Amino acid sequence: MSLLLAGMAMAHLPTPLEAEEAAEAAANYQRYCALCHGNDREGYAADNAPSLRSRSLIASGGLGYLYSATYYGRPGTAMAAYGSQFGGPLEQSDLINLVRWLAEESGVEEFLSLPREPIKGDISLGAELYQRDCASCHGAEGEGIDAPALAHPMFLSSVSDAFIRYAIAYGREDTPMIGYAELLEDEELDALTAFLRSRASGWDAPEVALRSPPEAHEYILHPNGETPAFELREGRFVAAESVEQAMRLGQRMVLLDARAMSDWQRAHIPGAVPVPYYREPERFIGDMPDDGTWIIVYCACPHAASGRVVDALRAHGIPNTAIIDEGVIVWTQRGYPIQAGW
Repeated sequence: MSLLLAGMAMAHLPTPLEAEEAAEAAANYQRYCALCHGNDREGYAADNAPSLRSRSLIASGGLGYLYSATYYGRPGTAMAAYGSQFGGPLEQSDLINLVRWLAEESGVEEFLSLPREPIKGDISLGAELYQRDCASCHGAEGEGIDAPALAHPMFLSSVSDAFIRYAIAYGREDTPMIGYAELLEDEELDALTAFLRSRASGWDAPEVALRSPPEAHEYILHPNGETPAFELREGRFVAAESVEQAMRLGQRMVLLDARAMSDWQRAHIPGAVPVPYYREPERFIGDMPDDGTWIIVYCACPHAASGRVVDALRAHGIPNTAIIDEGVIVWTQRGYPIQAGW
């Protein structure tokens, strides 16, 4: 994989995609990416997913950055791994064409040749600047609030110091991320960069052993249990606490995981059935109980992917459906049951 990414570190765009390749890449974008990143790559359609038409992002990150983000994802966030090695829906060739298409659509004609050398700076000063200027969007610990998680180990392992500094200095056009080149001195930009780099903890691609999902006859949890008395917010959302309690009491329900298959493979609520948001309803509706059993759907967004699945269920006449309001990330943070995979 490192050789593949190295091959993507080029100054110029590769040969343009053939018309058929471009059409397939565009279709893959709409199927897998548009839900969160927007139909026109504008970003922030769900879970504050960043813009993918930012020329500065693509020019400074190149194909390698885009590829690593889509292939490996961002574990612990709503950004799943889409590489087939991890259970995702796309092969390497599909992902390569997808990131090439994103670059072509951005209008970038040449990638920036940013240096790879580490940037030295005052980490303590950088920490102060970060809390003053960055934490309100990126989170006090770099966990991301309504902007990317800058302390994520996968992110920090895939970008250079110069990439980070460039983003701080020049921002991301057509997004809330402004440039600080006119607001901070050079040593302050260096300090911020050094502080963010100091948060890196290392990251290695995990060893993966994919598991088989439950069979249709295993979908119903606690088939002899009582029916939960869920109270829904806005007729659609159920509190995570209520679902956890129903599970603990052995009540009858079906749990569906609407995230990408790779996320289910990585970790899921025990007994959950993977029904990725991009799967055609005809491929799973027929396996769902139609006897009034509650079908509870969750994702990480926390509503976009699960909402698409719930809409499909209701459109096919299955009314007893709900979305876990807080999503699986909060579920995990609360210490509720999680079955780990790879």
